[in-house]
Amino acid sequence: MSKTLREAPLTTPNARKGLAEGVHWRGVSSEVHLGYRKGKRAGRWLVRWRLPDGRYKQEGLGAADDGIAADGVETLNFEQAKTAAARHVEHERLREREAGKEPVPTVREVVTSYAARRKARAQKQEGARPEDAEGRLAQHVLSRPIESKRLDVLSDEDLSEWRESLPDDLAASTVRRIINDFKAALNAVPAKVLKRLPATYPMTVKLGLKAGEAEPAAARDGAALPDADIRRIIESAKAVDEAEDWNGDLFLMVLVLAATGARFSQVSRMQVGDVQVAQSRLMVPTSRKGRGQKRATHIATRVGADVVEAVRPSIIGKRPADPLLERWRHRQEKAKPGERPNWVRDSRGPWQSPSELTRPWAAIIAKAGLPSGTVPYALRHSSIVRCLRAALPVRLVAQLHDTSDKMIERHYASAIVNALDDLAAAAVVPLVDANRGKVVSLRG
Repeated sequence: MSKTLREAPLTTPNARKGLAEGVHWRGVSSEVHLGYRKGKRAGRWLVRWRLPDGRYKQEGLGAADDGIAADGVETLNFEQAKTAAARHVEHERLREREAGKEPVPTVREVVTSYAARRKARAQKQEGARPEDAEGRLAQHVLSRPIESKRLDVLSDEDLSEWRESLPDDLAASTVRRIINDFKAALNAVPAKVLKRLPATYPMTVKLGLKAGEAEPAAARDGAALPDADIRRIIESAKAVDEAEDWNGDLFLMVLVLAATGARFSQVSRMQVGDVQVAQSRLMVPTSRKGRGQKRATHIATRVGADVVEAVRPSIIGKRPADPLLERWRHRQEKAKPGERPNWVRDSRGPWQSPSELTRPWAAIIAKAGLPSGTVPYALRHSSIVRCLRAALPVRLVAQLHDTSDKMIERHYASAIVNALDDLAAAAVVPLVDANRGKVVSLRG
């Protein structure tokens, strides 16, 4: 083989028309060449590359766009062929380096490993919500053809096709959650595996799972309830609590949710020591959201004396580390033939999941005379909007509710505008002389 490569004009179909039948080459790099084999009717693209022993290896890439337009898959133009040649050689060299080593993991292996780690982490966190990423990924990723792809041959086209295969009836928020889980799993590969993957792997994941056009922010101001409705919910919670023999547990949970505006996952982790009676303050544990950055463990939330008095019986005679909000667990007694099973109280423990509130909440809303679509999260929306209408700074409102300024501004814009408008109105002063145009009588 000649040491000097004679480069042929291969860039366009017209340039290739004047070539004789046979194989013509053009350099892609010092050791990789793109070839064109011209036939009687059409041509095909080739690639050859130098091996460690000095010999060359040659393989085909696809048809040239001599007679039909390039589609980027079966038929390639010059630029597409050059890209395909570089990618093919990279994969082949990687495969040769990995020969005899442990196989590169597949999508199924990394997704399964990621879901198991998340589940184990959630189990170690006391009071953490049940981890459901495993179910989402199993249903929407591990049941699709992409699950058998090795990471070293995974392309952004594979990921895009997977995205398009998701059911159309999924809510936008559900699709985002699935995609974020999948992206996190692909990006969580160990460093020793990442070193064996193509350098373009992180960009492949980013482009393949890139979100579409951002949807307009969902305004949450409308989900906020007037203070009168919040009081009716609390009164109804007390009535349902007494009627269903909750022993005050249901009433306290709803009251603390309304008073703090915190999430269920935060309130359910509160301890007796988080109640500061003298300061009329509840110390709410911070959310476990985020990327592990250093942050405060609790948020100091001022509440009314009525809330403190309602909570006081739950802290008397208990240790600071005891759960503040508990509920009874029931067990089923064995019934005699022909009799219905009987449920009896077994033990008390902290609330574990928001689903425990679903059935009693429906009874509360019905008794309060509110729409059936009213959700417990409305208590949080109402607390945020109440603070904004009281003209508290957005940053302070965000801190009190363990969220970001950006989220407050995005979802509660109208409440912010109304509060700022009231402040601006207070700064308005008359600018035109009120006495101008009036006749003033002079003495004498």
